Amino acid sequence: MPASAALSPSASPAHPADAAATDAFYTPPGQPGLLTRWAQKLINDPRDVPFVALIAQASLGIFPVAAYLFWLRTFPAWFALLYLPALFLIFVDRFILMLHNTSHRPLFRREFALLNQYIPWVLGPFLGETPEAYFVHHVGMHHPENNLAADLSTTMPYQRDKLADFLRYFARFMTLGIVDLAGYLTRTKRPALRRRLLRGELTFWAVCALLALYSWQATLVVFIAPVLIVRFLMMCGNWGQHAFVDADAPGNCFRNSLTCIDSRYNRRCFNDGYHIGHHLKANMHWTEMPGEFLKNRAVYAEERAIVFRNTDFFIVWLLLMTGQFATLARLYVHLGDGPRPSDAEIIALLRSRLVPIAAP
Repeated sequence: MPASAALSPSASPAHPADAAATDAFYTPPGQPGLLTRWAQKLINDPRDVPFVALIAQASLGIFPVAAYLFWLRTFPAWFALLYLPALFLIFVDRFILMLHNTSHRPLFRREFALLNQYIPWVLGPFLGETPEAYFVHHVGMHHPENNLAADLSTTMPYQRDKLADFLRYFARFMTLGIVDLAGYLTRTKRPALRRRLLRGELTFWAVCALLALYSWQATLVVFIAPVLIVRFLMMCGNWGQHAFVDADAPGNCFRNSLTCIDSRYNRRCFNDGYHIGHHLKANMHWTEMPGEFLKNRAVYAEERAIVFRNTDFFIVWLLLMTGQFATLARLYVHLGDGPRPSDAEIIALLRSRLVPIAAP
């Protein structure tokens, strides 16, 4: 039941030079196999069969190796240098975007609802996500606040092409992120979400403390290092997603978010590059995002939305941190009907969206 079974390249669009041409659209399998038919009986949407495949692959691929590290208790450092890169190269990006999608749209049907806890509570701790924290932060806080001043992960106050500003942003999240989130949930009178957050966070770190008494090396490699690395990467990703903000309309999703099309990242990570569309309609299914972009291309152009081709948010973050605006200009997608702006004009537009914005 490979994930690729449910994916295929889209047909060529009307504007092949500037529209999404290769991102993943859903194609129903002609004759689904036995495992696919079984999976479809468990889940709410048959288009999400790739998630069931990923759950099985991650469980079979990670748990035996992690158990072996704990069985060894002590091991050479090069074990970690093999385990962690393999974990991130094979599973972490796809897992986090599966977690993202299933946070918005529960995967398993109501009669199998308990299985929805498997992703955040069983797989999540092995892949850098403490239980419940992602859901509470992303669905309970980030989307309602939409990168504005009350958003704990807002990018607005920062100069978004400066490494020093990013490091301040990241340091705040790493040191006070959970405390800030709990305080936000208290202020907004959502005690149920606060309980979920604290239950997941305290359980994870308590289990890590107990496991460290048995093997601090295995605990560090299997649980703690992935959390630290993932939280850094998630802040890089959020910075890239919300780097280009129009100071005249910071609450406009077309002008405070970024979309990336025609990329390997989209084909691998369930069309996560369509971040503008995701903020416009958070529960839109991942297979519908390229179509939404093509259908509303004129609106994106009218709103002067920032769209890049053949890249992802992490590369955008890296290009900003290293000041490579000429590369960003080459990746920029011109959506209007007129002639493409010059690279200098594109760079001027990009720079105008990076300046700090005072909270209203």
